Amino acid sequence: MCSGTTGHTFLGVKHQPMPASFQRELETALTAVRQAAIVCRSVQSAITTESLAKKDKSPVTVADFASQAIICRRLQHDFPNDPVIGEEGAAELRLPAGGDFLARVVRECTAVGVVASGVEVCDWIDRGETSEYSPRFWTLDPIDGTKGFLRKEQYAISLALIINGEIEVGVLGCPNMPFANKPDGTGVLAWAVRGQGAWMQPLSEPDASPTRIMVTQVSKTTEMRFCESVESGHSSHDWSGLIASELGIQLEPIRMDSQCKYLAVARGDADLYLRLPTRKGYQEKIWDHAGGILVVLEAGGEVTDINGLAPDFRHGSSLTCNEGMVVTNGRGHNTVVTAVKTHAPPEMT
Repeated sequence: MCSGTTGHTFLGVKHQPMPASFQRELETALTAVRQAAIVCRSVQSAITTESLAKKDKSPVTVADFASQAIICRRLQHDFPNDPVIGEEGAAELRLPAGGDFLARVVRECTAVGVVASGVEVCDWIDRGETSEYSPRFWTLDPIDGTKGFLRKEQYAISLALIINGEIEVGVLGCPNMPFANKPDGTGVLAWAVRGQGAWMQPLSEPDASPTRIMVTQVSKTTEMRFCESVESGHSSHDWSGLIASELGIQLEPIRMDSQCKYLAVARGDADLYLRLPTRKGYQEKIWDHAGGILVVLEAGGEVTDINGLAPDFRHGSSLTCNEGMVVTNGRGHNTVVTAVKTHAPPEMT
């Protein structure tokens, strides 16, 4: 049953006792995401113009499976009793027709020091096939932003720990996001633990000191910059255009794929991100949002769905009680939500 909670207090950011440290969980998540990012970068670097012209999606498929295998392997080792709600399953790899793909996935795992048989790799991947809610679980998107990955643009690896419906740890690996004055290719590893702030570090520099990240202080909607998906199939661009007009937003939107948009808001590159449903009844998947949500909240922002309800992570793999997502720096959030509802297309009401 849906709770109908408004604001982000459901996620435990406000008015909560001192949280547990979750240091071990965080270290596991950071190590796993960093290692998966190495695989993803390797696969992406081999994408050719010719393969893109042929609309060959095999690179992202290989990277998806390898990323999930590596992360689930680490979770199995450190937290063997924790279920994982992930995007992929290994059923097709176990079939004779999937033999070539499986061999490629195994090779990519081996390249980062994870030597295993095809059966072991499939078993790790299948750890992410859980779909039911439990009091403690991880949710994983091994590659969020398939088309961005194939275009060699933005994509993310997202991992989050959820306990009793609250996100306790969130990690985003963004291999192609710039990091301050670092050279291209450094990438960003961002994370948050509930009640402990949001942080980032160069993805390619694990020994670098973490930098705390905060949302902007922009309060006038006329001065805000918003983020939205590159693909109109992921979020309604026409709808967001009407909202921008209502709010008096003049700046061109930042368009990028994946949960990198959450990071953009969390560290002040943008002031708000709108994920607007493209059809009535569409249910968002939890792995598309969990890691990014906590990073934004701990950076001082606010996250609700388009109806002002807090994301509800107590219903398995889908956000069944929510529609779309509104992510802001916390200033004027209710104004943005009102504009979203005011300009909702008739078919969405």
